[in-house]
Parts: sequence; C-alpha cells; structure tokens
Amino acid sequence: MSQSTTLESAETGAVIRRTILDAVVLAYLVFTLLVFTGWAEAEMIQRLPTLALSFLFVAVFGAAVSLVLNRFGMKTLGWQIYAPPHLRMKSAAELATPMYKTIWGAQMILTVVVTTLVGIKMTEIDLIKLLEADRFNHAMRLFGELFSPDWSVLPKAIVKVVETIYIAFIATVIAVPIAFVLSFMMARNIMGGSKAGFAVYAVLRTVFNISRSIEPVLWAIIFSIWASFGPFAGMLALMVHSIASLAKQYSEIVEGIEDGPVEGIESTGASRLQVIWFAVVPQVVLPYISYTVYRWDTNVRMATILGLVGGGGIGVTLMEYFGQAMWPQVGCIIFVIASVVWIMDAFSSHVRAAIK
Repeated sequence: MSQSTTLESAETGAVIRRTILDAVVLAYLVFTLLVFTGWAEAEMIQRLPTLALSFLFVAVFGAAVSLVLNRFGMKTLGWQIYAPPHLRMKSAAELATPMYKTIWGAQMILTVVVTTLVGIKMTEIDLIKLLEADRFNHAMRLFGELFSPDWSVLPKAIVKVVETIYIAFIATVIAVPIAFVLSFMMARNIMGGSKAGFAVYAVLRTVFNISRSIEPVLWAIIFSIWASFGPFAGMLALMVHSIASLAKQYSEIVEGIEDGPVEGIESTGASRLQVIWFAVVPQVVLPYISYTVYRWDTNVRMATILGLVGGGGIGVTLMEYFGQAMWPQVGCIIFVIASVVWIMDAFSSHVRAAIK
C-alpha cells in the first residue's frame, strides 16, 4: 500500500470517527438538557423505542453539523481528538486563540459543565443537611464509638482477615494463567491480521467487557446462590472479575510492545506461536508481574466487602456487628482491615518498584 493511500485511509477513518463523536456529543447534550430542565417527562424517557429514535435523529443532525463545520475549517471536538498527525499543524492564529474561543473548546466546556450540573442534581448534593444539629450530633456519637475500638474481638478479626487474604490469593492465582493466555487473543496487533482472528478478538473483548462491568459484589451474590454462602463463593466472584480485568490490562500491554523484535522474529520464518513466545512475551513479563501484584492487592481490598453478601472473610464478621449497631466492635474490624490494606499497599508498591 502506497504512502498516499495510507494517508487517505487514515483521513477517511478520522472523518468517520470525528463525525460520530460530534454527533453523539450533540445528542447527549440535547437529551441531558431536556431531562435536566424537566422538559422531558419520566414516562417519555422510559419509552425506549421513541427515545432511541429521537436520539438517532438528533445524532444525524449533529453529524451533519459536524461535517459542515469541519468543511469550513471550524474544528470541532471530534476533529481535535481524531485528526491524523499530519493534519494537526496549527497556524499562528490558531495557536494564539484561547481554547474557550474555539468551536472544539466551547464544545468540551459545555459538555463538562452540563455533565457536572446534571451530576450535582442527580446525586442530590445537600451540604446543609450534613450540618443539621440532630444529624451532626448523631454522626459525632457514631464516630466517637468507632474510634473507641473493642479490642476483645481482635483475635476473631485476625482469623477472619487471614481467611480474606487467602480468598484473594487463590482467586488471583487461578485467574493469572487464564488471563495470560486470553490476553494474546484480546490484543488487536496479534489477532488483527485476519478476519477470523479479528472476530475472535472482537468476541472476547465484548464478553470480558461485559464480565468486567459486573462488580465482584454482584458476582458474589450469584455464586452465593449457586455454591452456597462462604469463602468459596467469594473466591469465585473475585476470580471471574480478576480474569476479565487482568486479561484487559495484559492485552493493552501486548498492544503497546515494540514492533522491531516481532518483525525480526517473523523475518526468520517463525510460526505465530514462536513469534509470540520469543518476541512478545519477553517484552510483557515485567509489566504482567507488576499488574498481577497490584491485582492481588486490589482483590484483598475487594474481598473485605464480599462478606457483606455472603462471600466469606472478614466482611461476614463486619456485617454481624454492623447489623447490631455494635460500633466499638465495628471500629476494631475497620482497624484490622485498614492495617491489612496499608500493609498490602506498601508491599505491592515495593514489589512493583523493584521490578521496574
């Protein structure tokens, strides 16, 4: 493929991406403002077919606006993000123009402002409520009891936190080899060479994005019903989520490797597996170890709350005392959890720094 053909292909792809982004941004702003200002009734929003068609109509209009603006040299947010490198050269006038006076700058500021305002409304932020006398005094009594831990429950808390650490450890150990293999099949630069390979890449990405979007707490509820309450359910929940998360992180490392070693091994006539083993794996081993240690650290923190939904570990004990409003005992459990998380974080940071 000639250089001019490559540039034309890059420009065509950039036009498609920037138009889609501008269209979605406009449709998002219109519908968000309709909901925020109360123009759109709740019943209308719940009519999904009507909502989808309306969103599509506004998006098409936004795409047309994007094409017209860019056609006359008025650069939109989509252009700013997706323009190919060879078109990014700016004139002196453009460099001197403040960002907020440009089309793309105004588009970005408007999106951030609207999103923030809607977020404030939806989260019902009310700082005055925090300072009401009854609420404030009740909160102070609660904190007073939490910071007066009942150390008599410390032995029980230590036993349970050890169980929590092992739940996280086993989930990580099982997840790592599975995620290691999957990561190569989820990397575009490894699988994008053929239609079949790209299909595998797309399917795996979709499946594990869905799996990763389900929080470990929900997985713990599912496995608590399936395998009964206890540490096994918690371990399964963490394992499933760890496979999806690690496979994504590993695959992004693979996509960021240097092409030189790969091309060198390919020039020898090596098979695909040999290329991966001798050119890709050496480049990703250390980052893989770093992410794995960090994942174990994350799993320990996640495992502390899985007990709230039947996943075993110290969360079960925490829930027992919490349900009876035994705040000094809860304070002791929180102290133990915080200590373990601090130790794990320090250990994780030390290991990751050592292998850089």
